[in-house]
Amino acid sequence: MPAEPWIATTATVTACRFQFAGLSSLAFGVNLSQRFRIAFDYYAHGRLYSDEFQSPTAIPQNTKIPLSYNPLDPHENSRTHNPTARATKAQPTWLIGVTGSIVLSLIWLIVLRSCA
Repeated sequence: MPAEPWIATTATVTACRFQFAGLSSLAFGVNLSQRFRIAFDYYAHGRLYSDEFQSPTAIPQNTKIPLSYNPLDPHENSRTHNPTARATKAQPTWLIGVTGSIVLSLIWLIVLRSCA
């Protein structure tokens, strides 16, 4: 059964907040997260939905932004439910954390062995 195409609409920005870097970038000095948290509202099937996403640029309140939503599950929208975009952004942070942990563990092991 083919999936139904998503329906195009517009959303209204309700808030734009600056987001400080999280702990993931603290250890390595690399900020992989985007800077602004954008909250928005949109109507789907006569009902109001709210959501938010991250953006590298500020979007002023009351700005209309393009959006599409899943007609079978209207809370899923193109700004926040894009599995390919989410996976590519989360993976580098995870990889840096694991690699850094392994490297630091090896350095600590070398230091401990050289003291004995």
